[in-house]
Amino acid sequence: MFDWLQHFSDWLIYSVFEIGAQTHLGVALNFFVYDTIKILILLFVIVFLMGIVNTYFPIERLKEYLNKNKLYGLEYFFSSIFGAITPFCSCSSVPLFIGFVQGGIPLGVTFSFLITSPLVNEVAVAMFLGMFGIKATLIYAVSGILLGTLGGWILGKFNLEPLLSDWVKKILESKMQQAEYEEKKLTFYERLPEITQGAWDIVKGVLLYVIIGIAIGAAMHGYVPENFFNKYLGSGEWWTVPLAVIIAVPMYANAAGIVPVIQVFVAKGVPLGTAIAFMMATVGLSIPEATLLKKVMSLKLIAIFFGVVTIAIIISGFLFNSIL
Repeated sequence: MFDWLQHFSDWLIYSVFEIGAQTHLGVALNFFVYDTIKILILLFVIVFLMGIVNTYFPIERLKEYLNKNKLYGLEYFFSSIFGAITPFCSCSSVPLFIGFVQGGIPLGVTFSFLITSPLVNEVAVAMFLGMFGIKATLIYAVSGILLGTLGGWILGKFNLEPLLSDWVKKILESKMQQAEYEEKKLTFYERLPEITQGAWDIVKGVLLYVIIGIAIGAAMHGYVPENFFNKYLGSGEWWTVPLAVIIAVPMYANAAGIVPVIQVFVAKGVPLGTAIAFMMATVGLSIPEATLLKKVMSLKLIAIFFGVVTIAIIISGFLFNSIL
């Protein structure tokens, strides 16, 4: 879908600015240009589509249904499944998370999506299957979905809605005005300018956070050498799993992009469970993602979210090593 954008990034950085493709600066700037444009496009499209959904879809009924009916945790599982089949990285899944919150979906259910979406996608599954076989692939995919289900369920029990940012609270308060808007018998074309303006307002609201977050990820992507990780994660000691998760958090990559790196790790002696834990922390927890989430969450809520997911990934890493 974004091959044209990769070609544009290559042309701009390597041809126009004549920065070497093998240099740290070239890799970092290429990553920054590509991901900034891609995420801003996805951000506007997703928020625009969610604006249409919020205008025409009875989202309040869905909210009431989820709140009133006992689904015995299946709502978290279904949200996690939805996260697995959507091809988003941690940063580009944040706009859809905002749409869920804006639509009034319970926060724990939205967390299930936010956790699973970057961890598991069809491209990464296909690459994992070709590199590590069906057993490791099944463990990776199932564990990612269960991690999102369990993480969302746990976070949903904490009553975290008061810890959303004031910006989100204002958006939710504006929903009270939507009833009057919906009562007007307007055509789609009559509503389109307001939907477009609403999407653009949200994009402007998070633009600075997107740029800062991607810049941090680009610096990590371009300047941190792979051998650094092989040196410290290859011993197989018990502490290598939590260490892998901790050092992965400042990194930023999507699942498809990190799978080949994981193959290198395993080839150099890093246990597969440790490598998978590193991958999950890289794609599911990152400083760029935290920077984006700062727009919609308080620091306390971000810390709780990262803490729960970090513990779950560490536990899964130990289980992977014991199974594999």
